[in-house]
Amino acid sequence: MLDVIKYSYAEILNTLWLLPDWLTASVLVIGGVLVALIANAVIVHAIRNTLGVRHPKTRSLLTRSKGPLRLALIVLALSLVVRVAPIGDRAATVFGNILNVAFIALLGWTALIAAQIGSQIYLRRFSLDAEDNLLARKHVTQVGILKRAADTLIVIMTVAAAMMSFEQVRQYGVSLFASAGVAGLAIGIAARPLLANLIAGVQIAVAQPIRLDDVVFLEGEYGTIEEITTTYVVIKLWDWRRMVVPLSYFIEKPFQNWTRETSALIGSVFLYVDYTVPVEKLREKLMEVARASPLWDGRVVVLQVSDATKDHTVELRALLSARSAPAAWDLRCEVREKLIAYLQEEYPGALPRQRQEFVSRNEPYQAPLSAHTMVSHHRAG
Repeated sequence: MLDVIKYSYAEILNTLWLLPDWLTASVLVIGGVLVALIANAVIVHAIRNTLGVRHPKTRSLLTRSKGPLRLALIVLALSLVVRVAPIGDRAATVFGNILNVAFIALLGWTALIAAQIGSQIYLRRFSLDAEDNLLARKHVTQVGILKRAADTLIVIMTVAAAMMSFEQVRQYGVSLFASAGVAGLAIGIAARPLLANLIAGVQIAVAQPIRLDDVVFLEGEYGTIEEITTTYVVIKLWDWRRMVVPLSYFIEKPFQNWTRETSALIGSVFLYVDYTVPVEKLREKLMEVARASPLWDGRVVVLQVSDATKDHTVELRALLSARSAPAAWDLRCEVREKLIAYLQEEYPGALPRQRQEFVSRNEPYQAPLSAHTMVSHHRAG
């Protein structure tokens, strides 16, 4: 069998050498590419059959390297073809430069795939679907930002290495980086926002003032962190609008993060009622409403007389805790609605009202009644 293959190979070479040089070189290049593609298909098929359905995750990760593997085999085949193909020195130099650029691109592509596979393997341990996903959001945010920064750095280094492989571009790049004139200053000023956001991304990945799915309040808007990119953050607002904020904003300006350490929050409900309100009865009703609500997490429920306003009303503040910001908002609305309904049904006189006193002109002037005296008169009546 080997003798047949050797004989066939020798016959093919003898036939090729009878053709013109350009045609022989073309046939060799096309043949090398075809051989590389066939070898790639065989290797991928062997990997799929070997892993099968027993290792689906490993199989999916390895199949993502099909592109770099195909490019590597093509570069290898063409580098071998160039050595034996009947081409001139100028054509050989051009092919060599193309293969150099292709090899540099292969290294950059492989680095990107390696970073992606490594991040996915690391994040397998965490799930954002869990109820308490604070640790998962922390690691997903950190790995996502660092991966984007690494991808940007890999692309820049790959392009720079490819450009520096040519003598003309190398000289231009050296002169550009070495210059300190007006053009260099203008480029530096123009690139300052981009560099500031890239540096802010690294700071956010390390310090993590925000994470994915964090609930934040900024610029008078409330929403959740939906996406963190290399240069900006997308916030999904409560009414489904999207606010796009540069990364540097979260380093330079203050904002509220309602889920920094935990997603639980304390919500407040304010009621303005008359001085005759039965606070203890209302406190008991608040406890009853909280216990009956599935939104309450069972930790905090308080009713306090927080102020006595100038409009002859009493300010009551109810504090209730919930597992998340949306639950806290819904719980506040539910408690406010039920407490108002309770006052309307049981103690309508405790609702806010205005008092006026009419004095006859013939009667002598008397000082206005105090609030305590007015309440006593109201009860007596």
